[in-house]
Amino acid sequence: MNTLWTKDFKIITIGSIISMLGNSVAGFAIGLLVLDYTESTLLFSLFMVVYNLPKIIAPLFAGPYLDRFSRKKVIYTLDFFSSGIFFIMFLLLQANWFHYPVFLGIVLLVGTIDGIYAVAYESFYPNLVTKGNFSKAYSISSMIYPLASFMVPVASFIYISTGSAAPLFAFNAITFFLAAVFETRIGFKENHMKKAEETKKEFSMISYKADFKEGLDYMRKERGLLVITVYFMITMFAGGGIHVLHLPFFKNNPELFAHIPINVVTLYTIISSFGVLGRLIGGLIHYKYKYPVPKKFLIAISVYTSIAFLETFQLYFPVVLMALSFFLIGIMGVTSFNIRISATQSYVPDEKRGRFNGTFQMMVSAGNIIGQLAAGVFGELYHERHVIMGFMAINLLAIYFIMYRKRHHVKKIYNRRV
Repeated sequence: MNTLWTKDFKIITIGSIISMLGNSVAGFAIGLLVLDYTESTLLFSLFMVVYNLPKIIAPLFAGPYLDRFSRKKVIYTLDFFSSGIFFIMFLLLQANWFHYPVFLGIVLLVGTIDGIYAVAYESFYPNLVTKGNFSKAYSISSMIYPLASFMVPVASFIYISTGSAAPLFAFNAITFFLAAVFETRIGFKENHMKKAEETKKEFSMISYKADFKEGLDYMRKERGLLVITVYFMITMFAGGGIHVLHLPFFKNNPELFAHIPINVVTLYTIISSFGVLGRLIGGLIHYKYKYPVPKKFLIAISVYTSIAFLETFQLYFPVVLMALSFFLIGIMGVTSFNIRISATQSYVPDEKRGRFNGTFQMMVSAGNIIGQLAAGVFGELYHERHVIMGFMAINLLAIYFIMYRKRHHVKKIYNRRV
């Protein structure tokens, strides 16, 4: 059997860990910073919406470009650029300067970078995985974020202790720079560019439009991919909405946790860390154990349903059961991620992967951003628990009417040996 741990796979894994360390810290810090300055759930959710807004457009337009040019160069160039942006944010906060519209503009730029980066990374990563190791590789990928997220409690402590997010953004700038340096050392020769050159078409607006249309036509013909994409757009709508409400729920309802002698923000980070631990353990399970190929779809839809029910009621639970719920959702979330991404990325041809990933990222980002905005609006009017129940009801309807009723299309993709 081919070994997974080639030189290039080690480099991309190390680079991903380093950049994710900084990203998880800064993502938490900037969210808490905005919430503290504005004291508004709506403005907090608007900030998240602006960050995710370019992820709707950028991936769709980046896809055709990334099917013709070097994805590796795009990845490390964007990481160098991100390092510079976070260094500027460090300087602004170090000077104790915060201006909401200016920071909105900065995160708009960061969101654009992240939107393009996600397509480039997801299209390039499968090429560094040896045959027969897709599930194992994505189990490693799924563990990177949980490992990095263990830095969030540390970030919370630093932020509360110093009252400033500046040191966190300095750390972020350093990590992105180091990640970019590692990524320049990847030796894989990209073949998709040669296939694009064989078409004898120079890259122009005409060829770009043709590639763009070809990518959409491919999605329409591949019904299984279309069903998966539409379902994940809806589940991201629901998930994006409820996750925006978690931190405001803890900050807006301190009386529910008055019996616990811990700051509510710290309590939230501790409870959410159980979700991170669940994702880490879920990744280890996938690394060691392969699910039966004929049962993958059944496992996936069972996981989707179980997560929806737990997320509907978890904020009603006592703290201990709430932490357990986050933990179980973390394990099942990795299962959902691994089955979906290992199946789709091994199924889509390399020369079309950029366009598929661009379309997929656009649709799920659109669902996510609409869910976040809707959650911000309804969170100002209704209790967070009630809003979450509404979002999860939509998610459950999507599981039945989209994934289950169209299961014969999805099984052709999920129930494969990868």
